[in-house]
Amino acid sequence: MKIVVYGLGIIGASLAAALKKSGHYVLGKNRSREAIEVALSRGMIDGETTTYEGADVVFLALPLGPTLAELEEGAFSVGTIVCDICGVKKIVEDAVQKQPRAYRYVGAHPMAGKETSGISSSDPALFCGKNLVLTVNDFTDLAALATVELLARDIGFGRIVHTSAAEHDRKIALTSQLAHLVSNAYIQSQEAKGSGGFTGGSFQDMTRVGGVDEQLWKDLYFANRENLVQEIDGLCARLEGYAEALRSGDEEALLRLLKAGRLAHRAYFSEK
Repeated sequence: MKIVVYGLGIIGASLAAALKKSGHYVLGKNRSREAIEVALSRGMIDGETTTYEGADVVFLALPLGPTLAELEEGAFSVGTIVCDICGVKKIVEDAVQKQPRAYRYVGAHPMAGKETSGISSSDPALFCGKNLVLTVNDFTDLAALATVELLARDIGFGRIVHTSAAEHDRKIALTSQLAHLVSNAYIQSQEAKGSGGFTGGSFQDMTRVGGVDEQLWKDLYFANRENLVQEIDGLCARLEGYAEALRSGDEEALLRLLKAGRLAHRAYFSEK
């Protein structure tokens, strides 16, 4: 299968390398020449392209703005499967539905990554065993969806979930976006300064994703702001319960909150 990957950052380059490793013919397209040269030198792609001519599948591994622009302006061949991998889906799906298109669109979100970025951080094994979310609606071409699923298996994804774009964005507000925001806010505590000798695994877990690219994530947050604000408000309200128990010296209230959290933790991991 001939595949074009547009965008050779950590996700796109890892995707391209995994597809090539599984036997597909993969061409890279990128806005800067440097990543193309790295991908060629490492054998991550079979060659460079500036068009989509003859492509069976195109993966758009771009930030939100460029993705929306490419879906509107890209010269895709009739019937080509075009799959974006943005971290929000409703705004992308809505844009696709508003315009006549010759391509077959499938929305995807690989639940994998690192706290670092760029092609130097890419890894063909990045997606092995990870989750992939595919968005489906009444207009989804089922043959195109099946093709993307087959490619996902080739790449190494362990679990593939079908959902609507709206549900994706609600879930991701909690499982990804809120986690990144909390990490970003947490590390800004004044007590973080000079605390290097006091940290362990819990601190590392809480701060791991706090330093991601603000421009990229700002756009994702605003595209999903209603869902995200709801999750932020909910977390703040729950935390205020713990703070009030501590302020008032109410040990029983704190015990109830901690127990509720422990049981919620147990229930989540038992259903996984």
